[in-house]
Amino acid sequence: MEKIATREAYGNALAAIGKENEKIVVLDADLSKSTKTSVFAKACPERFFDMGIAESNMAGTAAGLAIGGNTVFMSSFAMFAVGRCYEIIRNSICYPKLNVKIAATHAGITVGEDGGSHQSIEDIALTRVLPNMEVFVPADGVETAKMVQYMAANEGPMYLRLGRSGQPVLFDESYEFIPGKFTVMRDGGDVALFACGLMVGEALKAAETLHEEGISAAVVNASSLKPLDEATTVAYAQKCGAIVTAEEHSVIGGLGAAIAQCLVRQRPCPVEFVGVEDRFGQSGRPDELLAAYGLTAAHIVEKAKAAMARK
Repeated sequence: MEKIATREAYGNALAAIGKENEKIVVLDADLSKSTKTSVFAKACPERFFDMGIAESNMAGTAAGLAIGGNTVFMSSFAMFAVGRCYEIIRNSICYPKLNVKIAATHAGITVGEDGGSHQSIEDIALTRVLPNMEVFVPADGVETAKMVQYMAANEGPMYLRLGRSGQPVLFDESYEFIPGKFTVMRDGGDVALFACGLMVGEALKAAETLHEEGISAAVVNASSLKPLDEATTVAYAQKCGAIVTAEEHSVIGGLGAAIAQCLVRQRPCPVEFVGVEDRFGQSGRPDELLAAYGLTAAHIVEKAKAAMARK
């Protein structure tokens, strides 16, 4: 199956849109080759600014450029794009609801050998809690490009979470991204697997394994974490009576927390969580880390059976 890193898709989509939309300005913090904003820099050099290793300054500059009427994309590794300049994002971007898009790459533990200091596992929690912020986690390169198109065409603060490693292409060009709307990748009636990012592919593998064992598992691509598709969430809780969430993020404050919070209010049912338990990342190859932290299809299968047993 063809693979492309979502950061690659981001860089290509941003450059293509930037050629057509002169209001788009892109900032980076000395990592443009890694975040792939270098593609935009080559296509539109007069609207690209390397801010150096000064992420908070980058966020403040982004706010100023947005006040001036620009559509601003700012990029760095997720650990720095969110963590290092959080107060600026909160008070200077989200509070006044400015048109700044934070596209952060190298999220999650699949950053690999860079280790725990660079593996952001809390960025969804940090951005999701901010008023006025929309939060998106694409499942593949096609969805990434569609999200970038949406972000460029619509006003307000938005967070786009991107990865380093290649991910299987799951969609074709007919796919339409709608914020606040999940995509049902596979229907089922015994258990529903809600996943985001690279875990969507793992959830599809898990569903196939469960099918071979006589268990009907739905797979839902929960790529819009804020706004959340509460209607689809509640519908599958009602239909299946058991839910599993899967994310390359801490189990605290991410997709699992959002789904559980929705269901507690509207349709309580057993929910099991696949994600990084309360611990930091470490150095290692991406495949090794995914296995070590329980982020695989096999772990999703285990959690699915556990959720079903609690019906």
